[in-house]
Amino acid sequence: MKLIFNALIKFISGLILVGLLLFLPTGTVGFSGAWLFIALLFIPMLLLGIVLLLKAPKLLEKRLDSKEKESTQKGVVAFSGLIFLAGFVVSGLDFRFGWSKVPTVVVIIASTLFLLSYGLYVEVMRENSYLSRTIAVQEGQKVIDTGLYGIVRHPMYMATVILFLMIPLILGSWYGFMVFLSYPFVIVVRIKNEEKLLTAKLDGYAEYTKKVKYRIIPFIW
Repeated sequence: MKLIFNALIKFISGLILVGLLLFLPTGTVGFSGAWLFIALLFIPMLLLGIVLLLKAPKLLEKRLDSKEKESTQKGVVAFSGLIFLAGFVVSGLDFRFGWSKVPTVVVIIASTLFLLSYGLYVEVMRENSYLSRTIAVQEGQKVIDTGLYGIVRHPMYMATVILFLMIPLILGSWYGFMVFLSYPFVIVVRIKNEEKLLTAKLDGYAEYTKKVKYRIIPFIW
């Protein structure tokens, strides 16, 4: 019951926060892009939460824990939150004052990529039961080198980069997109710091980095 309560509080709080960040800057609830994004984000999130609660409650509990202990990662999380905040507010103001217009076909493509990336995110959680929102080596943790982890070392971050970049396009804002473009650079800092810890504390990770050369983008980085 405690896990259910915590999950519901996080879900409802997130829904309220996103709603405020999108609708307050616009001054209206008639922001269709905002309603589309809310549906694309929170309906799959609710379904995934129910599945995890029934099938993998320990993984759900880890995913609800977002308290970083490492100083660099705290900075990364804080800056990511600022990007999230600024990107939503700018996108809302863009809609309100008509600064830019994203073609409908781009919105459709972005929505499709968002859902595909969410599916990729779910697959990563299926493959890696050690997956956590915080950077730490867990007791008994082993290196995962199959599936998506056999292609890139951080498929979860690959999914989140695509997800974040699609958000402002779904909202119909090129200005918001420019704000969210800073997110991949934040992820680079997070990955480098995370790999330093994993190489030092997780047996076999150094060998894994030699086997799988690319971090989030195959053949690039």
